[in-house]
Amino acid sequence: MRRAYILLIAGAVVVVFLLVSALLARVFSADSAERSAITSLLDAEAKGDTGGVVSQIHGCSTSESCRARAAANVKQLQRPGAVSILQLQSSAGFSLGSTLGVARVAWRIGSSLPIVQCVRVRRAGNAISGLHVELLEISPRITSDDPCPARF
Repeated sequence: MRRAYILLIAGAVVVVFLLVSALLARVFSADSAERSAITSLLDAEAKGDTGGVVSQIHGCSTSESCRARAAANVKQLQRPGAVSILQLQSSAGFSLGSTLGVARVAWRIGSSLPIVQCVRVRRAGNAISGLHVELLEISPRITSDDPCPARF
């Protein structure tokens, strides 16, 4: 009887461990999803794809100022070559739920000088139902040592 009880407790501990591990994996994957979404947005800017930039920013297609900013960014940043992320400061640290923050990204196109921009990011959802990333705004290019602006 005692041995069965110990095995039952051990089994319950293993199940709880696996559930917690799965939930944490979902939370940690949000950083990867954010990096992927930002990289895709920067690729569209570098390729001169204003429509691609607009389509990747949540609500941008209905905002004239957002579409104008996207067109201006594309005009200024379009270059041939591959996009390389030099540094990405995530919009949020570890979070089990929804967050709103600003990611700061330094990137380069081919052998160009580094470009620094800020992206407003919303991580929606939670660890149980799943987290997803929405890009809300992208700033114009800022100088390398400037912090992200409060409004862009």
